[in-house]
Amino acid sequence: MDNWKDSEVYTDQERIVLEYGERMTITGKTVDDEFFKCLLQHFTEAQVVELTAGIAMENFRSKFNAPLKIEAQGFCQITQE
Repeated sequence: MDNWKDSEVYTDQERIVLEYGERMTITGKTVDDEFFKCLLQHFTEAQVVELTAGIAMENFRSKFNAPLKIEAQGFCQITQE
């Protein structure tokens, strides 16, 4: 995921979601009015709210689980190909 900006596998909609996630997660990054307008070109306001909640929940989980050393429970098995 580190090179998502340069990868050709993501659609424009997926790229905006990844950038939104970074802007919500990385300290010092912001979601300004101009970027919010970009979101609304791909999503309805209700979808942006749902997307925001999903990203916020994952940020919460990462901040909550890491210090308590809570590991993945195996619900999503990632296999190496």
